Amino acid sequence: MTDDTGIGSPEWVELLSREMGKRWSAVADRTEQMAGHALLAPGKMLRPVLLLTSAEATGGDSAQLLPAALAVEYLHVATLVHDDIIDDDRLRRGRPTVHAEYGMADALVTGDFLILNMVTSLSECTAVPPAAVLEAARVLAGAGSDVCRGQVREAEMAGDLSCPVSDYLEMAALKTGALFRGACRAGAVLAGATGEHADAVTRYAEHLGVGFQIFDDLLPYLGDSTGKPATSDVANLRPTHPVLVGHEVADDEGRERFAEALSGRLPAEESHALMRELLIATGALERSRRRAAEEIAAARDSLDGLPGAAAVEQMRGIAELAIDRSR
Repeated sequence: MTDDTGIGSPEWVELLSREMGKRWSAVADRTEQMAGHALLAPGKMLRPVLLLTSAEATGGDSAQLLPAALAVEYLHVATLVHDDIIDDDRLRRGRPTVHAEYGMADALVTGDFLILNMVTSLSECTAVPPAAVLEAARVLAGAGSDVCRGQVREAEMAGDLSCPVSDYLEMAALKTGALFRGACRAGAVLAGATGEHADAVTRYAEHLGVGFQIFDDLLPYLGDSTGKPATSDVANLRPTHPVLVGHEVADDEGRERFAEALSGRLPAEESHALMRELLIATGALERSRRRAAEEIAAARDSLDGLPGAAAVEQMRGIAELAIDRSR
């Protein structure tokens, strides 16, 4: 599952972080303490920022939508908590994951608790017509369902280097792109956007999600921090975009070495080092970087003609930062 450390609008992030802190710093019981552990870890709240900016980009007012933005983050963090259990990752956003800190059983409950809090938070948008809130709930629930489908498809792909890159992209559109799409479309719906404008931010989100995931796949091999172990993908036998691209263009000997790197027979550090060597040798890192840039360009273009110029520029900036996380 992707994380978004290093990305976001500083003003929105500060507002969201302050509100999140008010709600989750002074917790009442162990369940809320565990949820706060996940929610208050340092991140950039990309999805809630996208909900708010999508509302403004489509001509609406985001002032009453803060609870909905938090709802998106609850859903996103819930998926991270469960994803960390599946991968047995011990770090997330540079700190112990919930199951590493509290145990697997309580972590499962924490993820469920956060999903239910998404619904509660959405219901706080009392200044929005109830029909719009209901539609936003439907959109976000559908996005969450797609994340689950993407997770299952990713598990089916484990260790399969013969998987077509197109299948990988479909999986990424579900597992990662769904919450981008849900956040942007929900923001437009809650803002009362026209169908055409809601479709525009939805297309933006779909391209952004795929570009973001492809670039995220590159980070362990570029020496950049993702907030979780660099060896996580090879340890979980995950054929990411650059791995599939590299395997596709490699010669027979190279493909045998790719298979060895993703076999699970080597120590994780050794597998990671071998995979990095292969990705550099085949040019797969640069190929994947170009594909991510193409998706981001398509995301930016999708916003042409929307009425909220300032928010549109923010969303275009977020898209660029998705493939340049040094800024």
